[in-house]
Amino acid sequence: MSTESRRKFLKTTAGLGLLSVAPLGLTIGKTSGDMFFKISLAEWSLHKTLFAGELSNMEFPRKAKNDFGIDAIEYVNQFFKDKAEDSTYLAELKQRCSDLGVTSVLIMIDGEGQLADADKKKRKEAVENHYKWVDAAKFLGCHSIRVNAAGQGTYEEAQAAAIEGLGRLAKYGEKAGINIIVENHGGFSSDANWLSTVMREVNNPYCGTLPDFGNFCIKATYENNQRKCHEEFDRYEGTRMLMPYAKGVSAKSYDFDENGHEKTMDYFKLLGIVKEAGYTGHVGIEFEGSMPEDKGIMATKKLLDMVGEKLS
Repeated sequence: MSTESRRKFLKTTAGLGLLSVAPLGLTIGKTSGDMFFKISLAEWSLHKTLFAGELSNMEFPRKAKNDFGIDAIEYVNQFFKDKAEDSTYLAELKQRCSDLGVTSVLIMIDGEGQLADADKKKRKEAVENHYKWVDAAKFLGCHSIRVNAAGQGTYEEAQAAAIEGLGRLAKYGEKAGINIIVENHGGFSSDANWLSTVMREVNNPYCGTLPDFGNFCIKATYENNQRKCHEEFDRYEGTRMLMPYAKGVSAKSYDFDENGHEKTMDYFKLLGIVKEAGYTGHVGIEFEGSMPEDKGIMATKKLLDMVGEKLS
C-alpha cells in the first residue's frame, strides 16, 4: 500500500470508528442497490436446519430468495456430497436457481483431502479430488470454489506444500474459468502473513482468498465441546492483508447487541477495509450464533444493509 493510500485508509477507518455506534434504526437515504457490494447467503448459515433434515440443498435457493430476499447463494459441498458428478441433480438445481432468479456464487469444499498435505501422493490426490467440484461449479454458473489450505509440518513446510497444491489446482481451475479461493479457516491459513505469502508465490489470477471476518484463530483447543482460542491474528489487519487477493468475502456473525451490531467485531471497520480494497463483489452472510438461524441471518442482513448503505 502506498503512503498516500495508507493515509487515506487511516483517515477512512478513523472516521468509521465514530460511525460504529450508530443504531440500526437510523433512516438512511440509499437503497441496497446503491451499496458497493452485493449480499449473498452462505449455506452454512443454515447448517443446523440442514443437518436436522428440515431443509435440503435443493431447497436452499428457494429459502434464500423467499425467506430472506437474497438472490445469490454459496453452497457447501457437505450438503450434496455425492452429487458433484450427478448431471441430473445439478441440472435440476441449476434450473431451480434460474426459475427463482438466484445466482450461484461459489461452492465451499470440505472433506476432499488436504491441499497442503506433507505427503506428495496424498496432496496430489487431494488436488484431483477437487476437480469434480471445479466442474460442478462451472456447470452451476459459480465463479469459484472455496478450498482449505490445510497441512502439516513447520510453518515453512506447510507453506511450500500449499503453494504446490494450490498452484496445481489453480491451473485446472484456470482451464475451466473457475477461481480457487482459500478461506482463513484455522491453523496456518488463519495467519494472514502465511496465506498472503502463499498467494504471492502461487501467482495465478485464478487463485485468491475468501477473507472471513471471524476465522483468525491460529491455535485452539477443545474442552467439553467448547472451543478455546489461544492465539489469534488481528482480524482487521488480517482482512486488510487478504483483501488484495479476495474474490469473495465472508461476513461471519455470532451475536448482536440491542442496536443490532455484531458484539464480537466492528462491521464498520471491516467493511471499510473491504471498500478501501476496491472490492465490489458478494459479501456472504455466514451466521454461526446460538439464536435461531433464520433470525441470525436476518440480523446479519440488516447489519450489512445498514453498514453498506452508510459506507457507499
